[in-house]
Amino acid sequence: MRQIALLLFYFLLVSSCYQQERECINFHTGTFEFETFLDAELVKTTFVRNDTIEIDYFRGKSDTSSIRWINDCEYILQKLNPKNRAEKKAIHMKILTTDKNTYTFEYGLVGETNKQRGTTKKIK
Repeated sequence: MRQIALLLFYFLLVSSCYQQERECINFHTGTFEFETFLDAELVKTTFVRNDTIEIDYFRGKSDTSSIRWINDCEYILQKLNPKNRAEKKAIHMKILTTDKNTYTFEYGLVGETNKQRGTTKKIK
């Protein structure tokens, strides 16, 4: 029993001392790159963000979305000129961890439980 108590104490001590860094304010504005696989092809999106607007550049086209910050690490992204019903749906973005010029995030449609993850690099 004592070994279990010591093991539990050790686990709690280690897990409470290790916290992921989240300096989210450093990523509110700037120019960023995001790479992902789309139909087995590595594609890159570049986006420029200020405190209220994000402009995405993908395959020679641009698209503008509004940003509403919920807190320092979460925001809602809403396309300003949606072309169809799917684009009208807002996206909830949550920065999970930060490290120098990159951050890992989770995103999904507002109200949906299905989330995806990615990593973005700040280039300016």
